[in-house]
Amino acid sequence: MKIKDTKLYKLLIVLLTLASIPALFSSILEPDGTLYASMSKNIILYNDWFNLYGRGADWLDKPHLMFWITAASFKIFGISSFAYKFPSFLVGLLGAWYLYKLACDIYEEKTALISSLIFLSALHIITSTFDVRAEIYITTFTLASIYHYYKAQHNSFWHIVAGSFFAACAILIKGIFVLIPVFAGFIIYWLFTKQYKQLINPKWYVAILLILVFITPELYALYTQFDMHPEKVVFNRTGVSGLKFFFWDSQFGRFFNNGPIKGKGDISFFFHTTLWAFLPWSVLLYAAVVNLFKKKNRENLAPESIIIWASTTVTFLIFSLSKFQLPHYVLIIFPQFAIITALFLQKLEGKALQIFLTVQNVVLVIVFVLLSVIWFLFGFENSYLVLFFILAGDFVTFFFFKGNDIKTLIGRSAATSLSLALFLFIFFYPALLKYESGMHAGNWLKRNYPKAKPAVLNYIDAFSFDFYAPGEVKYFYNYADLDKTKATIDLVIYVPEAELPRLKKEYHAEVLKSFEYFHISKLTAKFFNAKTRSQVLERFYLVKLH
Repeated sequence: MKIKDTKLYKLLIVLLTLASIPALFSSILEPDGTLYASMSKNIILYNDWFNLYGRGADWLDKPHLMFWITAASFKIFGISSFAYKFPSFLVGLLGAWYLYKLACDIYEEKTALISSLIFLSALHIITSTFDVRAEIYITTFTLASIYHYYKAQHNSFWHIVAGSFFAACAILIKGIFVLIPVFAGFIIYWLFTKQYKQLINPKWYVAILLILVFITPELYALYTQFDMHPEKVVFNRTGVSGLKFFFWDSQFGRFFNNGPIKGKGDISFFFHTTLWAFLPWSVLLYAAVVNLFKKKNRENLAPESIIIWASTTVTFLIFSLSKFQLPHYVLIIFPQFAIITALFLQKLEGKALQIFLTVQNVVLVIVFVLLSVIWFLFGFENSYLVLFFILAGDFVTFFFFKGNDIKTLIGRSAATSLSLALFLFIFFYPALLKYESGMHAGNWLKRNYPKAKPAVLNYIDAFSFDFYAPGEVKYFYNYADLDKTKATIDLVIYVPEAELPRLKKEYHAEVLKSFEYFHISKLTAKFFNAKTRSQVLERFYLVKLH
């Protein structure tokens, strides 16, 4: 392909950005996305920006900023899937821009372009465009903070303000642990380069003070919702302090597994998670990390590279040692992964280049083989169109990008990611969403019964119904709750099949519509196979009481 490498990388970045657009106009995946969307919807319905409600009750887990951003988007665009996803999409692009800026300042433009391209084409970044959660926000805000603090070492005081603002934003998305990837790299860099005076420089203590100032809206919200109301039942107990949860239980409590939200840690979890989450670049990333252990491979790199390595290493180790682990946590250090990989790629030459070009070709072939297996088993409606798309992506990847150079390796990898993104957004995710019954029930109710008073009975994970149903959704956790409001005019209840016999017998329930359901965020072999899918499907119903 006769095109200058930097122009090629810019073109691929633009194409990856455009490929994300279909994801913005699709529905929201359960459970996390629809939970966050429904909570943001409640902010608009109640006109209450300081108290968070989920499942019809006070909600204490993540801080407020993501919900504030989403609710503001709802105010502008209306309550919709697009309005939920659009801010995250913009913030993700902002993250790619900050990654470019940081890599440009420490290295040069080509490294910056390759880093941004790797970041945008990593599998978990692609899927996060569709399945929007908090981590894209955290990733961008921590990276923006690192960039401004990097500039603040020798530049304007306003970089301190900007760095602290973005650090505070990251905290207001997830919690105070995000300060580790922000500050760990700088502290280790100053120690290694003997810049000890930086540790006592007043501007860094001003930065911490500014962070505290910027997070005061969150502290006020938590205090007024929880600390002022110890009678509220949260985590099945009273006397819960929102401030204590924010500063301790939500972070250190999860790390030490002694808080109200517990998990089961596995020290190898993020090693094998990164293998699929950072595709198609993961093998190259692991090789790049091993390469850094040799001193000669670090000698010609900018000293500021220590900031990147240290931030990555400390954060990765803390994640690995934590007892509470989820795959999307690792997204926070994907920008650092991208820079490390980009630097390694540009040093490949001769026999090493040929080896890794071959290895990467094998990885890419495996990706297309897996897509073909999914096509064969899943049973798409437009089956031959899907197959044609997969084969076309394969053809473009291996015949449009030819040669034995770095540009070919990067071009093929990014083209594979582009094909993968379009496959997911246009074919795979829409096919999965056919089994998100709550979304279909909510939309059906909105179209056919817009004056309905929607409710959920004996089911706590009806987040998609909560978001897509018209107005406020009530939660009945038992039949005693239902009895108190069963005479409500236009009451329509979303129920699992197990509740239907009792509702018909004792409440003379009329079935308005039934919907097929599968927990699509936990895919199984039987569900994947169209021939056995019916064996694992459940049913949910919209019923009206008489």
